Amino acid sequence: MKKISLKLKLTLLYTFFMSLLTCAALAILLSLSNRELLSSAQTRLVTRVQESAEHIALRNGAIKIDSDFYSVVRDVYLSLYDSDMYFMYGRVPYGFNQQPELADGEVRTIRDGYREWYVYDMSYRISDDETVYIRGVTSITDAEESFNVTIRFALIILPLMVLATAVIGYRFTRRTLAPVRKITDTVRKIRLDADLSRRIGFGDEAQRAGDAGKTGKGKRKERDEIYVLGRTFDEMLEELEAVFRREQQFTSDVSHELRTPVSVILAQCDGMLSDESVSEAQKSQIMLIQRKAKGMADMISQLLFLSRADQGRQPLNREWIDISELTEMITEEQRMLAETEGRGVRVTGKITPGIRAYVDETFYIRMLVNLLSNAMRYSPENGTIEVSLDQTDDTITGSVRDHGPGIAAEALPHIWERFYQADSSRTESAHAGLGLSMVKWIAEAHGGTVTVESEEEKGSRFTFCFPVEEKNKKI
Repeated sequence: MKKISLKLKLTLLYTFFMSLLTCAALAILLSLSNRELLSSAQTRLVTRVQESAEHIALRNGAIKIDSDFYSVVRDVYLSLYDSDMYFMYGRVPYGFNQQPELADGEVRTIRDGYREWYVYDMSYRISDDETVYIRGVTSITDAEESFNVTIRFALIILPLMVLATAVIGYRFTRRTLAPVRKITDTVRKIRLDADLSRRIGFGDEAQRAGDAGKTGKGKRKERDEIYVLGRTFDEMLEELEAVFRREQQFTSDVSHELRTPVSVILAQCDGMLSDESVSEAQKSQIMLIQRKAKGMADMISQLLFLSRADQGRQPLNREWIDISELTEMITEEQRMLAETEGRGVRVTGKITPGIRAYVDETFYIRMLVNLLSNAMRYSPENGTIEVSLDQTDDTITGSVRDHGPGIAAEALPHIWERFYQADSSRTESAHAGLGLSMVKWIAEAHGGTVTVESEEEKGSRFTFCFPVEEKNKKI
């Protein structure tokens, strides 16, 4: 069963109580009106009979009746009788077929078939020896029928009133819950298009209200819990937008620094491989360059993916692998690259065999490649790069050591920052300063750490440690 929305619930509740109140008030009013109607009919009847005496006179021994006596005023019919109940003048309403006995000064209710009548008799002495009776008759049924018309009209109006109440209640509830709806719509739009620049804007509304003179409505909005929630949500969005803005800047810088040179390398490799004048030995070397350039292109895509993972939106694909064998392969590959550079840089390894770890293979490769590439970049000619990997009871420890210019002590705390370049001696135009920040993220994502020991003019040692406790076997 579909859940009823809060807006509809409040509307139904408001409509129910307003309709209940309206029906109760209407029932009381109709009951009082019915009594007042009957009382008013009796009063009109008595008043009309008493006033009609003015239209009766005795002239020359004969009773004379004015024409007004025959008029039906306020539904009251008048007739004149002598003391023997002999009808003399006047009018009797249609349907009143009875002739009740005279009863001076008494209003009586007479039923004639399905109709009811009020009858009032008043004696009137027109001479010393002659008395007549004036009878007034009015229909109770006609009066009640007109009242019933009012009731039917009220019953017709009542559903319209309920409908109007529901509409008004809905609009009132909708207006009351408008801030909640605005918050919901903003969140949905953000989820739909991932645009964190959207704002609910309650803070702006409160500010405009304050600038307008701190009206009561503006002060009420500032104190409203929903508006406080909206402004708090906007502040959170601002913080999130700042985080993702840095990510977007990171993506832009990576594209600028890496994609263009890699594309040029790949294009040049394709051109040279298609040149028939290039020897087989040269083609072999070019193919090695092409292979590594493609690896770099893949690395760029991984960096973009890594920036998302840096925000906690991408888990690691960890598995149990022999990292001793993997480290040997990476070291050998880097040794071959060092030989092709012709600078005489040697890459050596001291790797304990058979070490297995629960890691993401791609990220582990990227971490070690970044450390080796960094060491190779700053190693002097004929220098040595030393790679080690060992395991104690609860820790896997690896390191990459170079004998380059080292890093100044004041720069060490900043080398993990993205795009940070310590000094000109460790800067190349093609180096964007991303490698060490990636290494730090990968190590920490695996529950480990990475540290550096460096001394100027003596080189640097980067050490990474991974825990091997049982809790790290499952992610």
